[in-house]
Amino acid sequence: MPHEVRAVVAAKRGAPVELQTILVPDPDPGEVLVSVQACGVCHTDLHYRDGAINDDFPFLLGHEAAGTVEAVGPGVSDLAPGDYVVLAWRAPCGNCRSCRRGRPWYCFDSRNAAQPMTLLDGTPLSPALGIGAFAEKTLVAAGQAVKVDPAARPEAAGLIGCGVMAGYGAAVHTGGVGSGDTVAVIGCGGVGNAAIAGASIAGARRVIAVDIDERKLDGATRFGATDTVNSRGTDPVEAVRDLTGGHGADVVIDAVGRPETYRQGFYMRDLAGTLVQVGVPDPDMRIELPLIDLFGRGGALKSSWYGDCLPSRDFPVLIDRYLSGRLDLDGFVTETIGLDEVESAFDKMRDGRVLRSVVVL
Repeated sequence: MPHEVRAVVAAKRGAPVELQTILVPDPDPGEVLVSVQACGVCHTDLHYRDGAINDDFPFLLGHEAAGTVEAVGPGVSDLAPGDYVVLAWRAPCGNCRSCRRGRPWYCFDSRNAAQPMTLLDGTPLSPALGIGAFAEKTLVAAGQAVKVDPAARPEAAGLIGCGVMAGYGAAVHTGGVGSGDTVAVIGCGGVGNAAIAGASIAGARRVIAVDIDERKLDGATRFGATDTVNSRGTDPVEAVRDLTGGHGADVVIDAVGRPETYRQGFYMRDLAGTLVQVGVPDPDMRIELPLIDLFGRGGALKSSWYGDCLPSRDFPVLIDRYLSGRLDLDGFVTETIGLDEVESAFDKMRDGRVLRSVVVL
């Protein structure tokens, strides 16, 4: 029997989201039904609402979630009802060319539930990032539900399902930050602060936060920034060079994803340094750089997809670091809200008033 649950639906491009009753089926083979306890409001959800991802409306929003397994489908052996899980939007298939080459964090055929969740009239919903967790219950592929220590409160734990993992992994996995490195992070929202935290935990000796908002720069110090640069009135490239002995940072992370911040990051690096782009650009954005500088400065220019993470490996580690006091997940939670407050949370996010609003069910 399908489950009737309340959920947040984006019915058409740019329209305010709606709280509707939807139908969630019982799990088929390889699927699990999850009772959602908390779900963060992420910029990606707003992109779906605004039609910036694709036009597969209506969307069931929400993807940064923690909850408990309510039921498992046939063939699911590593999960059981009652398990506490964080949901991941990457569930490696094990069979694509990337998985076969031993790089499952790049899986090109990530698993999702095969059955659709629907409106009451049977209209199929497109779940955001294959999850759809602004709902009392959701249906996902078994590989998307990662067991973690239940001591972690869901408001904090769910955040590693997207933004925290993306930023942390951009520093630790994609950027390869190591002991003694100097790091600059452009953009001190949720993803940028997670990159700051990751760089600090990885042993960077200097972590420089760059933003145009003094409030965000003040907040970045909570996550491990040793220095801050307000780029509204200061040339951030020169400022970072001044803070690194005139050289530039070993690793620069662009958590904004705009041509101007990417260009700043490119020149903010030391020679042979690494630039990691984790901020998501708009599809029509372009970047132009002198080819001689691409050659002459050397180093690496990388994009970070989901922090190059392997959820089954990385989620439990981040939760352990949270519980031991090394990763301040609580610091990302600005407020907790109900399902009926998601639209207002989007407004706060646009205005930069929150790191994360978290829906609690």
